[in-house]
Amino acid sequence: MLDNNLYDIVVIGGGAAGLTAAQYGSRAGMKVLLVEGSETGGQLNSIPELENYPGLREPVSGFEISKEMESQALKFGAEIKKDFVRMLDKSGSFFSVTGKTQNYNGKTVIIATGAEHKRLGIPGEDEFEGKGVSWCGTCDGPFFKNKKVAVIGGGDTACTEALFLSKIAGKVFLIHRRKDFRAQQFLLDRIQETPNIEIIRDSVPVEITGGQSVTGLKILNNVTGNRENLSVDGVFVFIGIRPRIDLVDALKKDTEGYIITDEKMETSLKGVFCAGDVRSKTFRQVVTACSDGAVAAHWAGEFVMGLNSTKHAI
Repeated sequence: MLDNNLYDIVVIGGGAAGLTAAQYGSRAGMKVLLVEGSETGGQLNSIPELENYPGLREPVSGFEISKEMESQALKFGAEIKKDFVRMLDKSGSFFSVTGKTQNYNGKTVIIATGAEHKRLGIPGEDEFEGKGVSWCGTCDGPFFKNKKVAVIGGGDTACTEALFLSKIAGKVFLIHRRKDFRAQQFLLDRIQETPNIEIIRDSVPVEITGGQSVTGLKILNNVTGNRENLSVDGVFVFIGIRPRIDLVDALKKDTEGYIITDEKMETSLKGVFCAGDVRSKTFRQVVTACSDGAVAAHWAGEFVMGLNSTKHAI
């Protein structure tokens, strides 16, 4: 009975890394299952314009790319199931993946659960989530046509989202806690050339206010100590990400909680691989997530072949 429900590779997570792993694994002849709790694509779906992915003549949305990735994986025979994975255990010679609706068994597992946006942790953030507070400009930007919005953050994501929202909103406040931004210079140049984006430096949000929805944002200047009330209809938060790592406590992680792997993407637990933003590394992009997924699938396949050879030898 187990063999009928036993996969060579179970991929947990359907973002860029997971979809690539599913594609590479199934194309190599492996029986592959990808389990994703929400919509496939992950953070990729929230990218309004992807212009630094190799081979693209013109920018396309991350959502378009994710749908193509999903189609490729399915074409090569991968199965995709919508389920929230709650636990990963070693079950005898194989791995047991416990989902909300059913359990899955794999000879090997690739964890590609990605990362999630950090929260501000200020009054009003939870209260107005979905009522003006958002972590996705592509998803929620159209609700703020000709309105005022605040974008919090100083990296590539914050600047990219501010530029996207500037095409919809009447006014965009880009608020960063420091004087200098971490974003790439070409993004900063574009922001400087965009008349309806106003940069507010050395400032942090302290409270989101409103009634039925967001109507204001209180900010504090770190240098002067002055407080200011901004009249805004929306607050978009892009202050970094944190890994989704609640599946296996036993895996070795770095000081920030990201899973440590070797160059084969294998974790400290033999037979469990890891790919994408949940992995400990210094650079996180769509293309690096895809690279991780391809490498993880290759070595997961080699692991399965080794198991099969041992079984046949016996």
